[in-house]
Amino acid sequence: MPGHGHHGHHGHGGQLTPEQQRQMIEQDLRLAKNLGKIKHKIVVMSGKGGVGKSTVAANIAETLQSLGFKTGILDADIHGPNIPKMLGIEMLEDEFNQYQFDTFKALVEEGIVGKDLSQDEQKEYIETKKEEYKNSMFPVVSPSGLKVMSMAFLIDAIDRPIIWRGPQKTGAIKQLIADAYWGELDYLIIDNPPGTGDEPLTVLQTIPETDAVIMVTTPNVVSQEDVLKCVKMVELMNIDKIGLIENMAYYICPHCGEKLNIFGKGNGELFAEEMEITYLGDLPIEEKVSDSPNKEATISTLDPSDEVSKRFVEIVKDIQKEFTKD
Repeated sequence: MPGHGHHGHHGHGGQLTPEQQRQMIEQDLRLAKNLGKIKHKIVVMSGKGGVGKSTVAANIAETLQSLGFKTGILDADIHGPNIPKMLGIEMLEDEFNQYQFDTFKALVEEGIVGKDLSQDEQKEYIETKKEEYKNSMFPVVSPSGLKVMSMAFLIDAIDRPIIWRGPQKTGAIKQLIADAYWGELDYLIIDNPPGTGDEPLTVLQTIPETDAVIMVTTPNVVSQEDVLKCVKMVELMNIDKIGLIENMAYYICPHCGEKLNIFGKGNGELFAEEMEITYLGDLPIEEKVSDSPNKEATISTLDPSDEVSKRFVEIVKDIQKEFTKD
């Protein structure tokens, strides 16, 4: 049965044993094989927390899925994995383990049903599949068909804090990318934790052929200064396809329809121009959006006719035009 123990936390400064070296080489091979089946990889980042980055990542993924693209989302936030909650997936370690077993069982049965196999042939087939998927974790499929992988599935209680140092975090992220069995995907969206620390760095190093990095900011100086640091970090890694989304840019009064800039007039376009990155547009603040996790879905799936949902369709089309040519 596919397991998902936390092996692979190397890098404590000492010499690697031959066994650790073998495990690392095997993991790198799985990583390359896995990523080779995914057409486009898009990383979502922000300089600081609280700017709605996970909301943006989840809605971009759901919008792509609704437009007919096979899409997955990887929640690379080790300490605050929010993506499953936003997509209406409540699943902890026990349920996730059961999900793994059920998915593997269904996969094996699919290969056996309708074929005239003897008992021995069936046994051999099952053993072959066990070997093939021994390191695999099957992403959880959301109601819309979106494939989801998150650290949230690997903890045993919703309030369990993950208190890890760098090498453990980078090991876990590499494992989530290498061992998640995504299959064939058109898009993989990776939601990074805020800032320029271990996790974003690991994601960018582990996925060398990233199609685009999307920065999320809000209309205030502090948020923009932090984004500037993120942009510099991404550029240092020789990635030049960078886009900017300005979130919470304005508020539309539900009574009179007036557009109010409650965080000050956004200058996202100018800011993107100064940084020489692509401006992908702005998004309004809307009660429906902040309330959507309570309804266990994104605004894009709850109400496709909503102003924000329409903006996400435009943003996704801009991302495709600028970065993936789909």
